[in-house]
Amino acid sequence: MASVELKQVSKLFDNSVKAVDAVDVFIKDKEFVVLVGPSGCGKSTTLRMIAGLEEITSGEIKIGDKVVNQVAPKDRDIAMVFQNYALYPHMTVYENMAFGLKLRKYPKQEIDTRVREAAEILSISGLLQRKPKALSGGQRQRVAVGRAIVRKPQVFLFDEPLSNLDAKLRIQMRTEISKLHSRLETTMIYVTHDQVEAMTMGDRIVVMRDGRIQQIDTPLNLYHRPQNKFVAGFIGSPAMNFIDGELIRENGLCFKTTYWTLPVPEGGHQQALATYIGQPVIMGIRPEDLAAAAGAAGVCTLTCKVDVVEPMGNETFIYLTAGADTLVARMSATTLPAVFSNFAVHIDMNRAHFFDKKTEQVIR
Repeated sequence: MASVELKQVSKLFDNSVKAVDAVDVFIKDKEFVVLVGPSGCGKSTTLRMIAGLEEITSGEIKIGDKVVNQVAPKDRDIAMVFQNYALYPHMTVYENMAFGLKLRKYPKQEIDTRVREAAEILSISGLLQRKPKALSGGQRQRVAVGRAIVRKPQVFLFDEPLSNLDAKLRIQMRTEISKLHSRLETTMIYVTHDQVEAMTMGDRIVVMRDGRIQQIDTPLNLYHRPQNKFVAGFIGSPAMNFIDGELIRENGLCFKTTYWTLPVPEGGHQQALATYIGQPVIMGIRPEDLAAAAGAAGVCTLTCKVDVVEPMGNETFIYLTAGADTLVARMSATTLPAVFSNFAVHIDMNRAHFFDKKTEQVIR
């Protein structure tokens, strides 16, 4: 097992396109860290540089105490699981899992022991004599993970390994990978564009955008204390609602839009917000914070028009129009207003986030 450290790591393609821009991150030994962000943000390129599959343009990568900038991928003591499984179609499951060990000339008995141990962990012992074409997508992914496990590497790298699976299998496999991390106690770095995967799997999450790190934090801190508008909007499903307005003094501090005015409760970040009086800001509010009880301290009521109602079984998503703004509310399963009707929404202003209009950084 080993830590992984990236210091000012950058990657330029064709000497002009900056895919990764001065990334700094330290991943502790045995930690499960998820790199997440939209397509093209540089997360897979960062993972491939750690693996040695992409040459870095500048900076330093360390695995354990060793700088690996000039170390070949096969000598970095890492194992990588790819999105497309990358199994040899003419080999059995056993042969696929054993192949890397055979190349390294491990004794036959040790290869057999490692393959069967990994197969037992992944519940694929009964599939060892099958070929990939006779396996389902979930089984193929287990084989790909098993091929990595038998290596017993210092670091596991996962590059969007669940993207090709259906929704039910994705949930099952992300649970299996989390259990695997707890069992193996090995450093794992996992890349995904799915923020739900990131939130449910990672000890910490690295949120990336346009090749830069936006925030590194625990899942709950990212959700409750985002550092900027991008992180606030990317983490959480449905996404946070954003409303443009300005801060004014009107019987206390208020957030004002063209159509309505909402009082900002005392305490919290009022002191920081007071420096923005008369300036444009962005208010963010989570969908679940539009369902607070009417009459509670800091809760305001807005009358909105119902656009769409989505019953989800255990809850309901309600899409609304309030003046020129569109909102989505997460409410109880029994809340089913009629489409195009007027609907009273209760906003918990104690839970509101405010962002600088120009920099999009949180005001705190």
